[in-house]
Amino acid sequence: MKKDLSLLFFLFIAVICNAQNRPKIGLTLSGGGAKGLAHIGILKAIDSAGLKVDYVTGTSMGSIIGALYASGYSGDSIEKITRSIDWDLLLTNSSSLRSLSIDEKDEYYKYAVELPWVNSGFRLPSGVLESEELWLKFNELFFPVYGIKDFSKLSKGFKCIATDVSTGEGVVLDSGEIVSAIRSSMAIPSVFTAVNYNGRKFIDGGVVRNFPVKDAKAMGADIIIGSNVAGGLLPKEKINNVFQVLLQVAFFREDEDAIQEKKLCDIYVTHNLDNFNMGSFSSDKEIIDEGVIKGDSIYPRLKFLSDSLNAKYGTQQFIKTNLPAVDSVKITAYEIYGLQKTSETFFLHRMLFENNKWYTPAVLSADIRKVFGTRYYSKIIYSLVPLPDGTCKIIFNVEENPLTFAKLGIHYNSFTGISLIGNLTTRNFFTPYSRSLVTINLGENLRIKGEHLQVFGKYKTLSVSTSVQAESIKFDTYNGFNKDGVYRQGYFTANINTRWTLKRNYSFSIGTRFETFHYHPQIASKFEFRGNNSLLNTYAAIKLNTLSNAVYPKKGSRLDVEAGFVYNQNEDLQFFKNGNPITNMDSLGFNFNNFTRTKLNYEHYVPLSRRYTFFTQVQAGINFNQKESIVNDYFIGGLNSTFRNQITFAGLNEGTVYSSSVAALQLGVRFQMYSSLFLISKLNAAYYDFVGSNKNLKNIGFLSGYSLSLGYNFVLGPLEISAMYSDQSKKVLPYINLGIPF
Repeated sequence: MKKDLSLLFFLFIAVICNAQNRPKIGLTLSGGGAKGLAHIGILKAIDSAGLKVDYVTGTSMGSIIGALYASGYSGDSIEKITRSIDWDLLLTNSSSLRSLSIDEKDEYYKYAVELPWVNSGFRLPSGVLESEELWLKFNELFFPVYGIKDFSKLSKGFKCIATDVSTGEGVVLDSGEIVSAIRSSMAIPSVFTAVNYNGRKFIDGGVVRNFPVKDAKAMGADIIIGSNVAGGLLPKEKINNVFQVLLQVAFFREDEDAIQEKKLCDIYVTHNLDNFNMGSFSSDKEIIDEGVIKGDSIYPRLKFLSDSLNAKYGTQQFIKTNLPAVDSVKITAYEIYGLQKTSETFFLHRMLFENNKWYTPAVLSADIRKVFGTRYYSKIIYSLVPLPDGTCKIIFNVEENPLTFAKLGIHYNSFTGISLIGNLTTRNFFTPYSRSLVTINLGENLRIKGEHLQVFGKYKTLSVSTSVQAESIKFDTYNGFNKDGVYRQGYFTANINTRWTLKRNYSFSIGTRFETFHYHPQIASKFEFRGNNSLLNTYAAIKLNTLSNAVYPKKGSRLDVEAGFVYNQNEDLQFFKNGNPITNMDSLGFNFNNFTRTKLNYEHYVPLSRRYTFFTQVQAGINFNQKESIVNDYFIGGLNSTFRNQITFAGLNEGTVYSSSVAALQLGVRFQMYSSLFLISKLNAAYYDFVGSNKNLKNIGFLSGYSLSLGYNFVLGPLEISAMYSDQSKKVLPYINLGIPF
């Protein structure tokens, strides 16, 4: 009853002050990071009550939600948008794997640290987020209002608050590019990059004014509804890390300002979000649900206000959604700013941009990802400017990546042991539009690789790649699933191929590689060989990669298939049985002839729900008419692909079984327990030695195996601790992997 009387009181005051005009309603939404998603429940309650909001102000996350509402989105539609967003992708400097050219995907996300070469030295990464995907998402959401540069002309008048980084002054943003305005308002210090906007550099408005109620008052609001998700400063016992210290210092001034601002609210809404913090985007659904519950609780007050206004001023037509109907624009002019190391022609051709063409926001985003996927750029943002003839000019603002990076990673697994992986990648070093890299693996197994990739053509979709790789890897040998000996394989390959890339995700290539091997037993086994063998392999290959993530993908497919002809084998090998040399080579029946080889790896991931992902993997390695055994066989076993001719198999260690023909099927389910913690189960089966034209020492065999892994994805890469079992070996085996293999 007291709440209803208070509503009547401020309504009475509003009527006295403005007897002829319906009172204007203002809405203020505070910042608060992930907690700001709770504002959506208040918007839904306002819509359900039939209240027409005239003015909206907000800061940080409140500016994003508020700008969507001011643009004409309803509370329901904003809820639908936010529940479908992949926050892990938006709030990272990583881009979607799907946005990268297939030439770049194998090297992406492999290293824990990437150090750019800037001003004659390698620099530590800033640690702050630019997030290309966030910019693109904002451009898509606000595309219908691209032509409105005065925010008072939106469906609801709008203002947001940012902080001038040079003066510490709170600045009201009410005109210009709305995407840049809200990105400025949410640039939390030490988390997001500062934003250059209208000649000034801005950071998060919450530093000085996180709850801008007085701006709604200044716009003309007679009645103000304020939703504040900020819980004030943290108590000292909850300040446990550097990030929290920085936020505490950054928002000292905001806490005092909020106390004064909330006094201006006629309906002041606080939220019970003590179990969440600014970074709780992995709990987005729960936060939105809390906001909906809070909205339901204040709905009677909002409905009472709506009914009272309608009784005094007549029923007002209420439209939940008032978004302009703009789904595409015709672009007839363009400008590009920020290009220095790359040309305008390269930028436009890789984007497949065409002037005098109609574009939807989704197409623009997809085309920008095409050029962003070259990894020449760290940021590409655009704005649309209406022209007098009804078409648009698009303005691109580009920031280029440094051309050279040093990269470091750590890898350990039960097979290869511990190693430090270093990489140096440089672009345009020898020739324009090229990438050269050297990677070295220092550890129990020494490996080194060098590659040069040169792209050609108008659209840069044709490339020639040359590479060399050398390594020395220690193998356990097995006899009847029991360890039998140890040998070390030295391997060198030189490869040249021509590749045609289609739509970033597909490629077709033809090439020839030279391979040479050296085998040296370290612990004798019952049957062994030592010496050298070399060969040539001319091949054709198809690659496809539509995975959503490089690590723990949620959806998409990856295909690697190769078919080739092996010839010019040159062997210098000795064979031994029980330590004694086999002098009668004819007894083995080996013939190092020419033969055909094929290899296939196909993976597919399907989300079953928010937390469950189902995946399948099909692998095959098949030689035809291979008359020697072992030397060119496929090695079955291991949970991670780490060396040539390996067929991974849950349940067996690497190289437990070898064969000239093998086909394996794996099924698995991954459960995301927390944002970075996973439980992964796999089962697989395989047939081997089923091609009769090969020289086989064994009959057709069958394998089945299983594994259960606990995975954690952190800064050094994925850590997986696994237990696996095979029905044939009858053994439970441990397996540990940290990081991404060489």
